Amino acid sequence: MSTNDDGNDARPADTPSPAPRDPAAQIVGYHAHVYFDADSAESRSAAALVRDRIAAAFPDARLGRWHDRPVGPHTRAMYQIAFASERLDRMLPWLMLNRLGLPVLLHPETGDEYADHADHAAWLGEKLPLKLEVLKRASGSTPETD
Repeated sequence: MSTNDDGNDARPADTPSPAPRDPAAQIVGYHAHVYFDADSAESRSAAALVRDRIAAAFPDARLGRWHDRPVGPHTRAMYQIAFASERLDRMLPWLMLNRLGLPVLLHPETGDEYADHADHAAWLGEKLPLKLEVLKRASGSTPETD
């Protein structure tokens, strides 16, 4: 955006700002990663209970394998839940109230793994570190800046 000498926006007042991106055109689904402590029977039991309850409440959700060690960008044991965009309005509040204190990372699937985990993600509970350097960026994407 250009500015005039006093730092104000130099666009004419009737020039609209760029249109926001349409999420429906970019988001093809969502992933929720449920993290647990693999060395704690209590934490793993809680994760198993959350998983069983998700399977019952959302039979169309795809439950990923148990990962008892860090995998990919994830620095703690976890499993993934993949679900359709149309389920976000039910899945998110369900996870908010039923995650049994476990950390959950929720992110969209846009085709840009890096941005999905780093810029477009939401955390429920403890925010865990991620190894973002192992993720691929979509061609032409750049990190978002504040």
